[in-house]
Amino acid sequence: MNIAAIVRQLRALDKILDPLQPLFALGTRWWVSWQFLKSGMLKISDWEGTLFLFQEEYHTPVLSPLLAALLGTLGELFFSVLLILGLFGRPAAVGLLAVNVMAVVAYAHVLLTPGFEAALGQHYLWGFMLVMLAVYGPGRLSLDNWLVSRFGRRWLGQQA
Repeated sequence: MNIAAIVRQLRALDKILDPLQPLFALGTRWWVSWQFLKSGMLKISDWEGTLFLFQEEYHTPVLSPLLAALLGTLGELFFSVLLILGLFGRPAAVGLLAVNVMAVVAYAHVLLTPGFEAALGQHYLWGFMLVMLAVYGPGRLSLDNWLVSRFGRRWLGQQA
């Protein structure tokens, strides 16, 4: 097999995989957002339990337990909804990444002990997915893309 045949096969593979990129970005946004959205909804459904956990179990540096609970819950809900919609997709991904990092920091005394590797692995996976979305953007199936196609870069406050 010569180099030209290899290049033709690679181009054929590109033609098969490239159309899947928008669906992959959409699925990634929805899946990772759903994890955080469920957590935020659970927190507000039992606010007393949430406050107890932030007072007794989670060790958030710098923030008081009440402020950490409020900001963490707000972050999980707000950034998840934005990311699901693909609205301000990159900042939303960065916001959820910050929530994810803070969760690991606050619960490190548990997550870093033997037997919790799978739980920590989930946070690594979510972090990787969020970094990918922050770097590559929310994809073509997003409100960001629709707004740019409709109004140009003006809607972001940028020159066209």
